[in-house]
Formats: sequence, structure tokens, C-alpha cells
Amino acid sequence: MDATTPNSQRRPFSIKLWPPSENTRKMLVERMTNNLSSPTIFTRKYRSLSKEDAAKDAEQIEDAAFTIANQHYEKTPDGDGSSAVQLYAKECSKLILEILKTIPRSEDKETSISEVVPTVQVTFFDISKGKRDFIGAEEAEELLKPLKEPGNSYSKICLSNRSFGIDAARIAAPILASLKDQLKEVDLSDFIAGRIEAEALDVMNIFSEALEGSNLKSLNLSENALGEKGVRAFGKLLQSQTNLEELLLMNDGISLEAARAVSELVSSTEKLKVLHFHNNMTGDEGAVAIAEIVKRSPLLEDFRCSSTRVGSKGGSALCEALGMCSHLKKLDLRDNMFGPEAGLVLSKALNKHENLAEVYLSYLNLDDEGAIAIANALKDSAPSLGVLEMAGNDITAEAAPAIASCIAAKQLLSKLSLAENELKDEGAIQIAKALQGHNHLIQVDMSINALRRAGARVLAQAVLQKDGFKLLNVDGNFISEEGIDELKDMFKKSPEMLASLEDNDPEGEDNDEEEEEKESGDEGKDDEDELESNLKNLDVKQDECPDAPDSNN
Repeated sequence: MDATTPNSQRRPFSIKLWPPSENTRKMLVERMTNNLSSPTIFTRKYRSLSKEDAAKDAEQIEDAAFTIANQHYEKTPDGDGSSAVQLYAKECSKLILEILKTIPRSEDKETSISEVVPTVQVTFFDISKGKRDFIGAEEAEELLKPLKEPGNSYSKICLSNRSFGIDAARIAAPILASLKDQLKEVDLSDFIAGRIEAEALDVMNIFSEALEGSNLKSLNLSENALGEKGVRAFGKLLQSQTNLEELLLMNDGISLEAARAVSELVSSTEKLKVLHFHNNMTGDEGAVAIAEIVKRSPLLEDFRCSSTRVGSKGGSALCEALGMCSHLKKLDLRDNMFGPEAGLVLSKALNKHENLAEVYLSYLNLDDEGAIAIANALKDSAPSLGVLEMAGNDITAEAAPAIASCIAAKQLLSKLSLAENELKDEGAIQIAKALQGHNHLIQVDMSINALRRAGARVLAQAVLQKDGFKLLNVDGNFISEEGIDELKDMFKKSPEMLASLEDNDPEGEDNDEEEEEKESGDEGKDDEDELESNLKNLDVKQDECPDAPDSNN
């Protein structure tokens, strides 16, 4: 049941900090073992443990801290997981100190580790971290044994990354059926990999019947190449859900027929908050079917329909439906073929979204017309907008005033990507000016925009002195060698804030432009003088950037 994967364009790179790898967790246990068994800064006040006792206690501390941090991440995911990592470290440190405080002197009674490490109610059962392989009845029996323990508190299960055959599914079915009244979140993503179609459909039917009637809040069926047959194999489960808040169907071969099946089977969407379709073959007509689901989901907060081969017709239907979702906080429509017409429809829908915090509209063929309309709409709505991506939309400097005006109004903006457009220096100057008062800004991507030295410099000046700023990307442009040296000098105290410039092409301007500059003579010089004049009009004072070379050089 392999799904055809659509051609995806270049994506922004991101790092996930949570969960930590097994190696990271083992290294932390070893470090805590050493801290508990070796002389420390607490030596005068506390005693250390034996190596054996320290290793045992370190494992329990790490497990308790991980469970607490993971529950925090599951309840309040923060994108990269940084807050979970901080909580993880904090809990480990706190428990280490508690252990040291309770290590007995010779005359004291011994304190049990269980008196120090808190008892955490385990609610999440997850087999996805193990080896990716086929599992049969015997292994399924062993893997799922904790789910059979009387009185267990599991409300969330993840059976991803293991391929269930029919025998394994028959072992799992009665176990899942016994838990259906307490389950709230079920992840069945990528759980039939490599199975032939007939067997995969049988497995899906077995799981569907076992979980039918459960009262789930979240259901993840991604990475299963479902197609219409697969969607209908899960029909009993899908139709029985009346309180579903999250439905994920990513990389599932959701074609026109499959999209219609989803729309038919998922009828109770009044409480739906998260709906994700990504990397499917939905197309225009399929998008129309998905739009029907969106219309029935007034509480929708997070909608993703990226890399789904949707054109202008389907895009317009989706965007019109989104106008009915006034609670929307995150919108991701990247890598489709909407065109400016769908962009205009989207702009009308965006006027109604006061809660939008993240908007991803890259690679939609919006052109200036669509980009201007969307920028104008966002300017007057979404006061808490924190992320705006409009890369790869053939946007030129003509749209820069509208985009800059929108950006200037979004004082909570933290990430901006306008990469792979044609803004050039003229557009970059206007964008840079709009970014001046933004104290929450941490990342700006203006790579591949035909920028020269002046445009790159003014962007650098606009972000260099911002507290917390992390990364400026101006790679893939036409910055001169002198300009490269200038940028590196400006960022010499914090080189990590400047992305690699290895794809910059100092000789990359169009030959036609070079010929025009030669023929124009003094006229070309006048243009450069005007550009420098515009740079001076920016409110970025030289004394605010002490390491930056004089802009007149």
C-alpha cells in the first residue's frame, strides 16, 4: 500500500530538543552516578554513596525526571521541546540534592530512595522507541504486557514504529478493547510498514473493531499509506468518535476518494481542534472534501494541509472554509499550487482570525498580488502573530511596502522567513526598517533574494543588537567579497548568529543587469547613491552597532 510521495520543495531546517535520545539519557545517568558517588561541593555537609547505590538511585532519578518532563511536553508542546528539557534538568538537579541531603551518617537510619523520588502516575505507554521491525504474536504478548496489569493508568498509547501482523493484531485486540474506556490518545502511525495490502487491511480492521466506541481526544493514523481502502478499514473507529479533538492523517496516500471517505466517516467534528493532512496526493477535488470537514469544525485551532498537490480551485475552497474557524492559532498550507487567486480568498478569511500565532504560507505561488492581499489582511488581524513564513512565492520589491507594514504591526514576531523570493536590496531595506522595534525577534531568513552588499548589511544592522536574537540567514545571494567580510566582522562577537554564506555568489547578478549598469554610467551611480541614502534613513544608529563598519564605506 505504498503512497506516491509528492515532490516537496526545500523546507526550513528545525531542531527538536525533546525527547532526548537513549544515549543522552544513559550519559545523564552516568553523570549523576558520579555526582552521587564522588566528593562534591557538598562534601563538608553531606556524604557520598557507594558506586552501586549511586547507579541505582541515578536511574530512578532520571526516570522520574523524564516522566515529569515528558508529561509536561505532552500537555503543553512548545515546538522544539526546550521547556521540557529545562524541566528535565531542573528535576534531576532537585532530586540529586534531595538524595545528598538524606544520605545517612553512620548514626542515622537509612533513607530509602522511594522516600525521596516522587511516585509519578504513569499514563503514557510507548513502544515506538525500540527497534523498528516486524512483530508477531509472541513479541506482541511481551511488549503489551504492561497494558494487561490490573489498575494501570494508561490513557495514552503509542504503537508506532513496529509493524503488526495479523497474529500480533489478534493479541493486541482484546488488550485494547479492555482499555477503551480509559484511553484518550491513541497513536497508530506507521504500524503496518512492509505488510502486503490484504494483511495490512485486516490488521487495520482488527484494531478498528477493538477500539470502536472508545472516547478518544487524539487519534494519529499517519504514515500508513491508507488510501481509500485503509480509511474505510478504520471506519468503525472513526465513526464512533464523538469527542475527537485531534486527528492526524499525514503521509497516508489521501487521494480524492480517500479524502471523501474521511469526510464521510469523521462526521462528529464539533470539538476538533487539530487537523493535519501533510504529504498526501489530495489534489483540488480532495481539498474540496477536506474543506467540508473544516466547515464542520468551528473550534479548529491548528490546521495543516501542506504538500498535498492542491491547486487554485481546491485552495480557494479550503481558504473559504477557514473563514469559519475563528479560533485558528496555527495555519500551515505550505508547498501547494494555490496561486494568487486562492491567496486573495485566503486574505478574506484571515481578516477573521484574531488568535493566529503561526502562519506558514511558503511555496504557494502567491506572486505579488496574493502576498500583498495576505499581508494587508494580517496587518489588521492576528495581533499575537509570532511566526510568518512566505518563502518561495515569487515576491518582488513591489510587495515589500505591504509586507513591511504588516511586519511593523506585529511586535510579537519571533520568526520571519521570506527566503527564495526576489525582494532584492530595495525590499530588504523596507523589511529591515520594519523589524527595528521587534524585541521578540529570534530568526530572520532572507536567503536567495538577489540581495547585494547593501541589503545584507542593513538586515544585519537591524537584528544585531536584539536581545535573544539567534540567526540571520542571507545565504544564496549576490553579496560581494567585501560585503561578506563586512558581515563577518559585524558578527565577530557572535558568529553563531550569522548562517553559513557558502552558497553566496558574488558574481551572481544577471548579465543583463550588468550590461545595463555599464551602459547607464552615471545613472547607475545615482541608483547606488539613492540606495545609500535609503540606508541612512533607517533608524539604526552606528553607535548601536559598534562592531559594524561605517555604512558609507
